[in-house]
Amino acid sequence: MAKQKKHLLDIDDEKIAFDLIGICSHHNGYRLAWNINKALTFQFAQSDNPFVITITKKNEQIHQKHSMFEYYDDDNRVNYYLIKNKENGKFLIPEKPSIDYFLLIEENEVIEKKLLGDKLKQIDCILAVFILDPDTLSSTKNIIL
Repeated sequence: MAKQKKHLLDIDDEKIAFDLIGICSHHNGYRLAWNINKALTFQFAQSDNPFVITITKKNEQIHQKHSMFEYYDDDNRVNYYLIKNKENGKFLIPEKPSIDYFLLIEENEVIEKKLLGDKLKQIDCILAVFILDPDTLSSTKNIIL
């Protein structure tokens, strides 16, 4: 009788399942969302709840709130979140302090990040756009949806 082989399935519970684009803009969130809506025919709306992350430092949990706009694209079945990076002196992603907003694209199977980034660069109120790899940022665990 042959010895049975055992296979282990390693499942990563905190898998990064979103794309990330950094946006630099001197405008406030409302103005930026309005300009993106106008240029890309999105429908960003202020979220009823802020984006909250919990950071544990020295056995103490700190809750940070960041303003957020959200939009669900019915045609492509994609969720978009426009989140302010710096709120009350605290950064969502501290290793990117020069970025003002992050555009998170959740459940993306059809949207090309580069093409979207190029369209965002054409909006007057946007100074710079960065296509980011969430796997390379150490604080990405803060924003796992």
